[in-house]
Amino acid sequence: MRRFSLSAALTAALALLAVPAVASDNGFYLGASVGQAEIKIEDLAEDAGTVDFSATDTAYKVFAGFRFLTFLGVEGSYVDLGAPQEDVDGGTLEADVTGYDAFAVGFLPLGIADVFAKVGMMSWDGKVNVDLEDLSGSFSDSGTDPAYGLGFQLRFKSFAARAEVEYFDIAGADNVYMYSIGGSYTF
Repeated sequence: MRRFSLSAALTAALALLAVPAVASDNGFYLGASVGQAEIKIEDLAEDAGTVDFSATDTAYKVFAGFRFLTFLGVEGSYVDLGAPQEDVDGGTLEADVTGYDAFAVGFLPLGIADVFAKVGMMSWDGKVNVDLEDLSGSFSDSGTDPAYGLGFQLRFKSFAARAEVEYFDIAGADNVYMYSIGGSYTF
């Protein structure tokens, strides 16, 4: 009898935790995040003797999404990866990348928390500024390439606090990551 009471109490407690989460899971949401961008490009300005570029800078994004099922939604963002700069022998290299992305988002609800994974595309504009002894100038490019993300969020009624990492598979770059924390509000 005591074992049944403990099981019933635990089941009731878990059910109560899940009710507020279910009520605010779905719908339209807006949010913003700030963090750090990491950009790595190998063999940049190879003719001038520079081989690698690896730098970080402050990055931010504003996003909107719609969670139409408990486990599935869509999300779009404007992303500014800052202007990471690296001092190298004989000068400076700087990369500036901004863009818009669109993702399909899968959610794994865990009570008041979610683990989420994103897969989509990023339409980006990039500019590399080179200021070296033997070479100077700007090189611009743009494109649309795959993007991926993984994150965790805690929901407090309509507000959610999130932490995530996103990888942008930008052509010509070896690694482009954004690590961020932020918040969203579900309407």
